Amino acid sequence: MELVVATRNQDKLKEIKMFLKGLPIKVISLNSFKDVPEVIEDGKTLQANARKKAIQVSRHLKRLAVADDSGLEIDALGGRPGAYSARFAGKDATYSSNNEKVLRLLKAVPGSKRKACFRCVIAAADKGKVLGIAEGRCRGRIGFEPKGRSGFGYDPIFVPNGHKKTFAEMGIKKKNKISHRSKALVKAKKLIIDFSETCFGSRGLHER
Repeated sequence: MELVVATRNQDKLKEIKMFLKGLPIKVISLNSFKDVPEVIEDGKTLQANARKKAIQVSRHLKRLAVADDSGLEIDALGGRPGAYSARFAGKDATYSSNNEKVLRLLKAVPGSKRKACFRCVIAAADKGKVLGIAEGRCRGRIGFEPKGRSGFGYDPIFVPNGHKKTFAEMGIKKKNKISHRSKALVKAKKLIIDFSETCFGSRGLHER
C-alpha cells in the first residue's frame, strides 16, 4: 500500500517517514510524480490548507494522501505567523529569513513574554474525500538567537516547555518524541490504519 505525503519538502517527508516506520506501507512524496498541479495554500487557517492539499492531491492521484500544515503562533505577535509561517518573510522566504524576522520583531520583548506554540494539522483523504483531521501542539518559547543545526524551519529558535535546548539542538529523534508534528502523527497514524482495515478487513495494516 502506498501513502502519498502531499509535500515536496524533503525535511518534512523525512520526519513523517521516521514516525510511520513499522507500518507495511510505502511512503512517497509529490517528488515521485511529474504532473501534480501546485496547490495554492491560500487558506487563513492551518486546517484549511491541510484539507485543501489532501483533497486535491488525493483526487488527482486517485489514492490515499496526507497533507500537513504547520505553524508557529507567537503570543507577543498576536498569534503570528500562524498559517503564514512558511512565507512570513515574504514570497521567497527561507528558513533563515523567517527566523531573522521573528527575532527582529521580538528584539525588545523579554523572555517572560516570548511564549509560543507550534501547531500541526494533518488531513488524510482518499480520492478527494477527507477521512479525518489530526492536530498536535507543542508549547514553548522563542529564544534570543538561533541555536542548533538539526531540524528545519523555526526549530533553531523554538525552545519547548520543560527544556533548555531548541528543537534544532535536540536532534530529530528527541524532537520527534515531543513535537507538534509527532503528536498529530499519532492520531493520523490511527486514521491510516482504520482506513486500511475498512478497505482490506483483517488484511489491513498492522505494525510489525
